[in-house]
Amino acid sequence: MGIVEGPCSWSPIGGGITAPAGFQASGVAVGLKPSGARDLAVVVAPPGASCAGVFTGNQVRAACVDLCAERLQRSGGQARAVVVNAGQANACTGDLARAESERITTALARRLDLPPEQVQICSTGVIGQPLPMDRLLAGQAALNAELAATEEAATAAAEAILTTDLVSKQYAVEARLGDRVVRLGGMAKGSGMIHPDMATMLAFVTCDAGVDPQWWQRTLQAAVDGSFNAVTVDGDTSTNDTVLAFAAGAPLPAEHLPQLALGLERLCRDLAKAVARDGEGATCLLEVTVSGTATAAEARTMARTICSSSLVKTAIHGRDPNWGRIVAAAGRSGVHLDPKALALWIGPHQLVKDGGPLAVDRAAVRHYLQERAAGAYLQDDCVEIRLVVGAGPASGSAWGCDLSPEYIRINAHYTT
Repeated sequence: MGIVEGPCSWSPIGGGITAPAGFQASGVAVGLKPSGARDLAVVVAPPGASCAGVFTGNQVRAACVDLCAERLQRSGGQARAVVVNAGQANACTGDLARAESERITTALARRLDLPPEQVQICSTGVIGQPLPMDRLLAGQAALNAELAATEEAATAAAEAILTTDLVSKQYAVEARLGDRVVRLGGMAKGSGMIHPDMATMLAFVTCDAGVDPQWWQRTLQAAVDGSFNAVTVDGDTSTNDTVLAFAAGAPLPAEHLPQLALGLERLCRDLAKAVARDGEGATCLLEVTVSGTATAAEARTMARTICSSSLVKTAIHGRDPNWGRIVAAAGRSGVHLDPKALALWIGPHQLVKDGGPLAVDRAAVRHYLQERAAGAYLQDDCVEIRLVVGAGPASGSAWGCDLSPEYIRINAHYTT
């Protein structure tokens, strides 16, 4: 993880979701996943925590999403804990889903000595399957017993929220803001059904600085727009997508809020890129940067369209420098471009200038693409595509991955 540019530097540290002072977490196995792996997690914030949330844009929403959003609205942006289960989405099961979500949070609130309204809930897994409530409620005892502020507890929680993910995703950063050190921690899950606004992903952020809930909500929304809403794996969104961010601690002076916003944006971006890198069947991360648009939002829209193109994704998987697919995707994005101004690079290789092709060593471009085949999680597994589309002042990026036969195998048998 890199360093944020600006008046202060955000540096990577260990600890994940529990790196900020005062936060605790745990993750246990209670039998929700057929594999027997960890499948139930909790994150607990200190008293007085502000909580911000961004939720799926899908019209078919799980009851837990509605419950989270309603509780945040009623509380004015305050919450102390979130419980997360993997294995079953608890979506599209009728009135039962809402009742189960309320029952789970009430039971956990009693164990944590909190009002139920202060407990959030997220679920992820197969849609249309109710939760095995007996296992889940019984498992809360172990969840509470394992609660800790350690790096091991953070890792257990990050593992417990996974579904088809191959690896857990957690980061933490710190920076000196004035006379104090502020820390941000985060964890996320997501591998398939990933597309902007949002995807079948969950993400959780902690911060040990006190902030106004309304400012925290605006700042989280902006960070999500440039991160989790800028990734795509397969063009599908889900019913349960949620990002929750908790902030608690001594109030941060107003002059340091812009630096905190930078740190939050970078943390969310790195978590989002980890989701794209772990796309089902993926062998490389795809990063598309568009410049020359009127606004950053337009640039991100065009970059997302390119990242989500099945033809672009399959070309990248085949290590085929088929740049025509890239500009064609850009042209259908709904964002204005100047065909005569187009310039395109794949990695260090420029293939298009002033809207026309350049003589290029295609074997060298293929070699660049072949080197990016992930195999393992390498730091140089990112295929970088840069596209200039005009003379506008703005730019923006999006992240995705290639599309492989393994993606089809995974999703053809997801419930069987």
